[in-house]
Amino acid sequence: MVINVYLDESGSIHKNSKSAFFAVGGYFTFLSDKNKVISRYKKINKEIKNQKKIPLETEIKATQMEEKEKIYIFKEIQAISSFYGFSKVFAKRKMRKEIITSNIFYNYAVKLAFNDCIIPLINDIKEKITFIISCDMRNLKVKELKDLENYLNQEFLDTRYTFKVQYFDSKYNYGIQLADLIVNTFYNYYKDYNFIKEVIKYLNFRKFRLSLFPGHIMRGRINKIGP
Repeated sequence: MVINVYLDESGSIHKNSKSAFFAVGGYFTFLSDKNKVISRYKKINKEIKNQKKIPLETEIKATQMEEKEKIYIFKEIQAISSFYGFSKVFAKRKMRKEIITSNIFYNYAVKLAFNDCIIPLINDIKEKITFIISCDMRNLKVKELKDLENYLNQEFLDTRYTFKVQYFDSKYNYGIQLADLIVNTFYNYYKDYNFIKEVIKYLNFRKFRLSLFPGHIMRGRINKIGP
């Protein structure tokens, strides 16, 4: 079985950053709904650009969207059968260990996102699963492009999960752009709730799973996703 995961981040991971939070997240979907999710988001994205007379080739970041636009997107996307959003948020000032290397911590953060937000929902599915993860380039050096894939496959070595990581320029990838909206929304759930409080009202939390570290505080979906 293949599960497609679209991943992005919000906040700063750098050890010298004053940002109090960092988040990784996005959404996952089964192969049957992969194209449906992207097509629906692409359609809405183009509607927004046409209304605002924004060139189609311009990427709209979550921070540039109005509340009503975010609400419209979430209402449409969360109605898709196998769409599930997730985010792992890190309260950096409460963490016992200092972030030394950004790339190493990013890999660890993604592992926790899988451990806490994705795998608990699908562990009733007994067949082998390949996660195909689509990520933004994040200004990675060529030698770092396989780091996350190798790390995840090593960490989950004795499980039925395997990982394939692919990188894209988010400007041309609507799945990663949608992941940006999701992770930014839950990042602000802790950083600046007033910024997204109206949007949160329209989220169906049976379609999302949010986890805070440290403490592993959970919110959202707890029911298993069947085979």
